Amino acid sequence: MQTHCHFENLHIVYQDDVMVAIHKPAGLLVHRSPIDKHETHFAVQMTRDLVGKPVYPIHRLDKPTSGLLLFAFDSKTAKALGEQFMNHSISKTYLAICRGWGNNAGEIDHPLKYKKDKIADKHKKQDDIVQDAITQYRTLITSTLDKPLGKFPQQRYSLIELKPKTGRKHQLRRHMNHINHPIIGDVKYGDRHHNHLFNDWLNQHRLYLAAISLKLIHPVHLKKITIHCPLESTFILAMNELGLKHPACTTDFLLTHNKTSS
Repeated sequence: MQTHCHFENLHIVYQDDVMVAIHKPAGLLVHRSPIDKHETHFAVQMTRDLVGKPVYPIHRLDKPTSGLLLFAFDSKTAKALGEQFMNHSISKTYLAICRGWGNNAGEIDHPLKYKKDKIADKHKKQDDIVQDAITQYRTLITSTLDKPLGKFPQQRYSLIELKPKTGRKHQLRRHMNHINHPIIGDVKYGDRHHNHLFNDWLNQHRLYLAAISLKLIHPVHLKKITIHCPLESTFILAMNELGLKHPACTTDFLLTHNKTSS
């Protein structure tokens, strides 16, 4: 079986004097974790080696999620960017391939039970807190797959744009499962029957969730900047095979539209 852990897919999508953004391949940890003690590759070290100097991670992506990951080159920049994430003033956009045909657009306002992070929250004891969680979504395109599964001869799928307005653990994955459109390849919250169908059909195993853009205020010149990130080849393959082609998410568009505006 083809795996998704092609870590050579890690590459720079944006860089200036104070920060760098990379494409993180699916299956790559951001940093060392006691949960995955056997792992030897991490985005922090790989990015540091790529740019030749220390980097400070500003946010995290789940191990199975691919896409845009932002780092600062110094603690002052890291603090400024971190405050934007804390204030939810950074706009994050993801793409997901989901089971079923989603509504044209909507907002998921569904509180989520707090999940303790084994690294950041290792000293916290309370894990029964319920937190507000909001995700905006838009269905870009839908398709039908002529493959039987259970009693259904055809399967329905959607390419959905997701914009989290809060930053809860596994928020997008949990929210899409909540509205009965789980993300394909999600072994924790998804539909195992559809996951197995994709694994067998495409001969690749991954979560079909990708971080594709960030909109933020540049920490030095204070202008709005949009950073885009191309989709991984495994994600594009699934989209093409399903006929989920949309002009707003082509690789060329994502590669050539990193921009700054006043």
